[in-house]
Amino acid sequence: MAVFRRRRDEERYPQPYPPPQPYGQQPYPGAQPAPDPYAAGDPYGAPDPYAQYGPGPDASAPPPEPPLPWRPLLTGVVFRPSATFWRMRDYPMWGPALIVTFLYGLVAVFGLDETRESILDTTASTVAPYLLVTGVAMVLGALVLSTVTHNLARQAGGNGLWAPTAGLAMLIMTLTDVPRLALAIFLGGADPVVQTLGWATWLFAGVLFTMMVSRSHEIAWPRALAASAIQLLGLLMLVKLGTF
Repeated sequence: MAVFRRRRDEERYPQPYPPPQPYGQQPYPGAQPAPDPYAAGDPYGAPDPYAQYGPGPDASAPPPEPPLPWRPLLTGVVFRPSATFWRMRDYPMWGPALIVTFLYGLVAVFGLDETRESILDTTASTVAPYLLVTGVAMVLGALVLSTVTHNLARQAGGNGLWAPTAGLAMLIMTLTDVPRLALAIFLGGADPVVQTLGWATWLFAGVLFTMMVSRSHEIAWPRALAASAIQLLGLLMLVKLGTF
């Protein structure tokens, strides 16, 4: 009798709402499941702009940064060397490297006392060919030394490219000597201040060479220093020993 009375009451007074359903299931026919806020991507359906760079077999790496323009490149070699060497390790920079080295060769002769006096005593028509030959010789010498540095770094286990390594090495070779050369033009190469600055800039060039080769070729700094040793000695003998 009690079972019959409960069944009669359920038929007379049905449930106003269906019983609760587990999360994610359809509570009634035709309803859509609630979105999962913890699913991958945006729960509101917007595409994820970084999904293509995420982990996975079909994911791709973010696009590399573009090469630096010539002004940030020249200042970055001296003031931001680490970031500049990492960013430019795959980009050739022949334009800035050749132009800066050629201009440095034109001015470098004025840092030598005897050469500066002989140039000032001659006419402009005689000096111009001499300066042009000096600029070209400086470019060729710096290119040869930079190529030697690259080849030694490859023999030491490096994986860098020739053009970026040579271009950065030429810029390091010339830009680090600009402070000494600027003072040598006015004070003379034999001045103690000029000589002290020359040694300091030569050591700074050694630090930049080591840092550049280490990042461009992905080798340890002792091997990077050994690879750039010949170019450092060449810089000392070709440029600085004439004033010392």
